[in-house]
Amino acid sequence: MDEASVTIEAAPEQVWPLVSDVTKYGRFSPGNTGGKWILGASGPAVGARFIGFNKRGMARWPTNCKVIECEQSSKFAFQVLENKMQWGWRLEPTEDGGTLLTQWRHRVGEPIAPIRMFAKLLFRGKLDEEMCDGMGRTLAAVKAEAERATAAS
Repeated sequence: MDEASVTIEAAPEQVWPLVSDVTKYGRFSPGNTGGKWILGASGPAVGARFIGFNKRGMARWPTNCKVIECEQSSKFAFQVLENKMQWGWRLEPTEDGGTLLTQWRHRVGEPIAPIRMFAKLLFRGKLDEEMCDGMGRTLAAVKAEAERATAAS
């Protein structure tokens, strides 16, 4: 399992909407442009489905995702059906009223051959390295937005 963490000077209740609203992930992630709830889902809940919209350079592709954990202000996770990767967030309160935010990813199976080939060609063998770098960049962007919103209120 890969994971990265950051401490944010904002309460988990303030950070939660930023990491559980898949429609706005494009504000934070270098590899995602957002998402769209589908099949009657309108927000985060276990079993909710969404399409994630991803990018790298000129390439763009959608992924089918299903929420597998959803506990308000505590954790949110989903599985990308095509590549068998789970992505998630843990929010832990800190003693000073902030949040220790952890983003993690974990592969739960082997993707089918065409998906493996697409990833190998697109990422030139550096998929894991880019995803881990992207987690750090995503966490920094979430931290900046949460702390900006906290300072403004």
